[in-house]
Amino acid sequence: MQKTGEPGKEQEIILELKILADVGLLGFPNAGKSTFLSTVTDARPKIANYQFTTLEPNLGVIKSKNGTSFVIADIPGIIEGASKGVGLGLQFLRHIERTRLLLHLIDISGLEGRNPVDDFNIINKELKEYSEKLANKMQIIVATKSDIENQELYNQLEKLALEKNIKIFKISSVTGKGLEELLDYVSKILPTLPKEELYDIKDKVIYELDDEENKIEIIRTNNVFEVKGQKIEKIIRRVNISDNESMYYLHKNLVNLGIEAELKKKGIKEGDIVKISNYEFEWYE
Repeated sequence: MQKTGEPGKEQEIILELKILADVGLLGFPNAGKSTFLSTVTDARPKIANYQFTTLEPNLGVIKSKNGTSFVIADIPGIIEGASKGVGLGLQFLRHIERTRLLLHLIDISGLEGRNPVDDFNIINKELKEYSEKLANKMQIIVATKSDIENQELYNQLEKLALEKNIKIFKISSVTGKGLEELLDYVSKILPTLPKEELYDIKDKVIYELDDEENKIEIIRTNNVFEVKGQKIEKIIRRVNISDNESMYYLHKNLVNLGIEAELKKKGIKEGDIVKISNYEFEWYE
């Protein structure tokens, strides 16, 4: 018994889930990203006083004073070597590819024994090594934990921001200091930034119909008319010969593809045989 349907294809596909957010929070572990997100949105990420508290991205929606809103993503802390897969670096980095703006949160308290300028440079080095496009995204430096700030460390960071012409805001998620000014600026700057494409142009595949697929050949041998061609053979595989509607679909395609007219030109008459692939039909008007 002839099986209907086109031949199946087996293929292994790897899918990557990437968050779609307007703003991504960037920074070392324990820089205050989760606390910031929980303060300015209704999101409730896990918060604790140790590194890598956040193991997966968290999303929150911020509503600005002018009635607009935007989505912000808390990306788990990126560390040195992230672009080469250290920690969960590659998993974290891919989530900020779709964002339009990066808020680079940097701890200026000095309690972690880190230098904010070094932190800025290390993170940006990882961004560049992962993707040039990612490295060129607009950034805003957000100096966190200003309620317990080390003034000297902040001065160093402010100098860096001035040299690189990057906007800097000083905030405290605990006291609320600077949050309103930061969010107001973000809501104004976001509409000026282009939205990200859902796919990279290099990943876009355009399929064009091969000329060979359009070719139809009819070979007559006495009263047998054999119809050959990729297109009609693909159609016949979709036909259930025991179903009237399916046979009507086949006849409609024979007309639309000009096969019926060509058969008549070649002198087909009632009772002759039309052969398409492994099927044979008796011709009648």
